[in-house]
Amino acid sequence: MENVVEVRGVAMKYHSVAGEVVAISSIDLCVANGEFISIVGPSGCGKSTLLSILAGLIAPSAGDVKINGSNATSSRCQIGYMLQRDHLFPWRTILGNVLLGLEIRGIATAENVAFAQSLLKKYGLADFAKRRPGELSGGMRQRAALIRTLATRPKILLLDEPFSALDYQTRLYVSDEIRGILAEENMTAILVTHDISEAIALSDRVVVLSARPAVVKNVHEIVLGMDTKSPIAARKSSKFPEYFDKIWKELDVHG
Repeated sequence: MENVVEVRGVAMKYHSVAGEVVAISSIDLCVANGEFISIVGPSGCGKSTLLSILAGLIAPSAGDVKINGSNATSSRCQIGYMLQRDHLFPWRTILGNVLLGLEIRGIATAENVAFAQSLLKKYGLADFAKRRPGELSGGMRQRAALIRTLATRPKILLLDEPFSALDYQTRLYVSDEIRGILAEENMTAILVTHDISEAIALSDRVVVLSARPAVVKNVHEIVLGMDTKSPIAARKSSKFPEYFDKIWKELDVHG
């Protein structure tokens, strides 16, 4: 498959009062069209920093990032970004929140609004379009946040621990639901998470970063012997514990 994301020799250094801090040493990574990968690593290793570089929000100190062959900073319109919290405006309706990205970009055309409404209908939120976020469950709010992102028709979706604010049961259900939506939309997705089980259950590949300054320690292709990629069902695979054990040991900075 064709690569839509290419990261070559990316490094990131910060300057502070205490001196220079190297957050990322040298990262090489490619992501194919329609692929779902997860990035895991020890706390503070630079996972979210890498995601911000991919989004074109910050420029790396060294290296190069290409999104569909173009520089990341000039490809922001191709990127959708989901954060840890849904950030829905409480005074706006669900439809109003979903349309926000289109309004900010100045592309809230009749065609794009109709597309956003079709997503609400397709993913079970049409009956809640006139409700406020406070009237929805946490899972429904995350679904609305995803639809808000999809409404701008991004080519690549970046997810920075988007399920971490949910309780465990809701987290499992929502991750399963969102993985299904992304598969149906044939979205390329990159997830940053500290949850090994979540990474294995959701991903085609899991990228393991070292402790800071981060380098790619290993990449695991996840093959669970299943016809469909359901994160809930994935946890029942006999191969699931094997992947978990391998990644856990790689993340053990004291080992």
